[in-house]
Amino acid sequence: MFTRRHFLASSGLALLGSSLALPGKAAASSWHMPDEGERHSATWMAFGPGEEVWGPPLQRGAQEALGRIARAIVAHEPVNMLVREADYEMASRLCGNKVQLIVQDIDDLWMRDTGPVFVKNASGQLAGVDFNFNGWGNKQEHQADAEVAAFVCAHSGVARLQTKLVLEGGGIEVDGQGTAIITESCVLNPNRNPGVSKATCEAELKRLLGLQKIIWLPGIAGRDITDGHTDFYARFTQPGVVMAGLDTDPDSYDHAVTRRHLDILKNATDARGRKLKVVVLNAPTDIRPRYRNDEFAAGYINFYVCNGAVIAPQFGDTRADRNCQAMLREQFPGRDIIMLDIDAIAGGGGGIHCTTQQQPA
Repeated sequence: MFTRRHFLASSGLALLGSSLALPGKAAASSWHMPDEGERHSATWMAFGPGEEVWGPPLQRGAQEALGRIARAIVAHEPVNMLVREADYEMASRLCGNKVQLIVQDIDDLWMRDTGPVFVKNASGQLAGVDFNFNGWGNKQEHQADAEVAAFVCAHSGVARLQTKLVLEGGGIEVDGQGTAIITESCVLNPNRNPGVSKATCEAELKRLLGLQKIIWLPGIAGRDITDGHTDFYARFTQPGVVMAGLDTDPDSYDHAVTRRHLDILKNATDARGRKLKVVVLNAPTDIRPRYRNDEFAAGYINFYVCNGAVIAPQFGDTRADRNCQAMLREQFPGRDIIMLDIDAIAGGGGGIHCTTQQQPA
């Protein structure tokens, strides 16, 4: 089942009531979002699972899993980890001395969504887009996480690009050549962008990210805290090639959704007119019992591509885990394929990609 993120609704939070005024026509962009597989100068993470959201057993398991992810990545590229002062000692112990710990107030661990989306211009200058994180439509407390994008930009010494759009990095997948895959259920959701049309949203995303074509997937709203992020459904492995998840459980709400997504992707072309090649990666049929719950995100698509490696989950389903490793090895020749037990993070509804944000070189 492709559930995502531990869902903690905060009854005291109200949705934004005013509609967003965005430019109806985007100017030619000088920025573009590189493909994740291009070289990074660093990976950003957040040592942020809090006890109130996660509960003590899952919290400790998520902290340990974050340490495993950080240690795997830092063997290939620098890792900058935001951490509350109170958690510094534990983060240091679990992440090791190669990970750079940076004290900053945070609410949770989902750096893919709270951090800036880094873009580059033709001269190689970096900037970070601040997409106004609002707790996935005000479903969770996010006062500290709303400041993370600005903090990371300032700490990195890059310009912060501002927009009135509200969305998260997990909702955006790009090929680095002008094509994006984005779920409507997330970006066009009134809990983020009330009154904003698809055309207006598309024009602004093209301006900010240097896109020429957006392939829209329907996703599904209201079933997980993210309202159906792209990075659990479909990922570019190279321009023209998409690895997409299929939930084979007919009792899962994502079964029909993933089948519909595959139909769309198999009939889509990218910004350069290429018909997409779609590689289907089935979810595991079994998982380890320790952190099993209704929110458990048992899918392989949420892998992370860093310098020289792909960091992916394994769930204890030997056949499915081996199949995932073999398929990733085929799609990413020359990179190490590192499979990690991140069950506690999956038990919180997320995955490895959700915990990371790449800073391009």
